[in-house]
Amino acid sequence: METAFLQSFLLVVETGSMAEAARRMDVSPAAVAQQLRALERELGATLIARSGRTVAPTAAGMRIVAQSRGLLRELADLRIVVNHEHATGELRLGTINTALHSLLPEILARFVKTHPQVKMFIQSGTSMELYEALKRGDIDAAVCTHPSFTVPKNFVWALLREEPLVVLAPQRLSKRAPHDLLRSEPLIRYDRTLAGGKEADRYLRREGIVPTERFELSSLAAIALMVDRGLGVSLAPDIASPITRGLRIVHLPLPMPSAPRRFGVLWPRGSVRARLIQALVDCAHGVVEGDARR
Repeated sequence: METAFLQSFLLVVETGSMAEAARRMDVSPAAVAQQLRALERELGATLIARSGRTVAPTAAGMRIVAQSRGLLRELADLRIVVNHEHATGELRLGTINTALHSLLPEILARFVKTHPQVKMFIQSGTSMELYEALKRGDIDAAVCTHPSFTVPKNFVWALLREEPLVVLAPQRLSKRAPHDLLRSEPLIRYDRTLAGGKEADRYLRREGIVPTERFELSSLAAIALMVDRGLGVSLAPDIASPITRGLRIVHLPLPMPSAPRRFGVLWPRGSVRARLIQALVDCAHGVVEGDARR
């Protein structure tokens, strides 16, 4: 069986169009149709139902979609095993939004310079969503916060940064005490379903601070932008983001201790892509160290 025919089939299913699949593969629609007919003859079943310009998988086609993806994935794994001395293959990376808005673009810029042949698929989500995706094998590694539980022995955790809670405030309020700002200024709250938001909420409760809440959201970069516009103050992890470096805000340390947000990379131990993941982690450490020096 030609695996290229399976790839064409999956792309047609994904796009719902032979023309679009052909455009992405840089071949003619007739070539795609010919590949699908050959695949159907070999499997002895109709896989695609055509209706005008759109197509959809038949019941038989739907039954082999997941298996086809798994087969192609295993084939890619075999190529990595055989060519272990070469940095090739595909890497599926999960990431939290904070990383997308801060360290990850620079990490990827370094990674692709040394690993230009590696194809990357990037999926965003919360840390818990990414952990579940790792367990299912949907992604190879996750840039996320440390799980709230002990990391299982069949996973590897590489710490990149510890981000303490700080009060974000407009520059004009830089001389005010952090607790005073939290009590008197509108609060832009970090999402309490996330690790950093939970720790911020614990801190406020422990110190007996009852803020006047204005907004609650999950994007730390957006929170910093809102503080810059004078919409309030925030109690949030101190991220390193190029988006926030030019803002007219201050990062005020807290007078009382709090647990930092631990930010790093998580992946399954013994992964066939362990060398690629470790190379990505090495790039990440380089970026973090450079950012710390700045």
